[in-house]
Amino acid sequence: MERDRRRARRLGWLGYTLARGLGCTLRLYVEGWEPIERHLQQGTGAVMVSWHGRTLIPANYMRGRGILAMISLSRDGDIQNEIFTRFGFRTLRGSTSRGGVRAALEAAREVRKGAVLAFTPDGPRGPSGKFQLGALLIAQKAHAPIYPAGIGAHPRILLPTWDRYLIPLPFARAVFLIGEPVWVPEDADKDDFARLAEQLENAINALQDRAEAIARGAKP
Repeated sequence: MERDRRRARRLGWLGYTLARGLGCTLRLYVEGWEPIERHLQQGTGAVMVSWHGRTLIPANYMRGRGILAMISLSRDGDIQNEIFTRFGFRTLRGSTSRGGVRAALEAAREVRKGAVLAFTPDGPRGPSGKFQLGALLIAQKAHAPIYPAGIGAHPRILLPTWDRYLIPLPFARAVFLIGEPVWVPEDADKDDFARLAEQLENAINALQDRAEAIARGAKP
């Protein structure tokens, strides 16, 4: 167990150092951040959602703000927890596959108290780009809005992982777009959840497509 902890600390330090070093070189364009900043300053809760494979760019931008992130209980999650902690995030451990209900309820309590939660609704195992319902449950219980976000970069590489993890090349043009908030009604039923999941999935994809276009030179 101690050996696993030491391994996670070492790999977490390495991952953070590489991600932060790369992040310092990026030419970053951000749009739509102002409402999130107001939530942080006023202590009003919110949930921001983007795909699992696009976390490097927002992690660099959101560092040191005390934003909450949910990290899986897996060994890979141990490493991610080290990385996100070094970026200045607060973390909760759990996922849709392990510790999900407990972690979701704890996240909802934190958001209701005023936390901004960064959440990847297709994690931790996918399928990639498929909006699972955990974020909706958290937002409903916390009476908080959900903000979709899209991330793009060029030039970049996409790793051969399930989430096609995006790594921008040094000095790449990177784009981080936050969309309009979506609220989950307190009395939302199963059909409402399915509709909202589809709406947010489409919103993330549209923002991501626009972010990619801007990164390749289109006007914002």
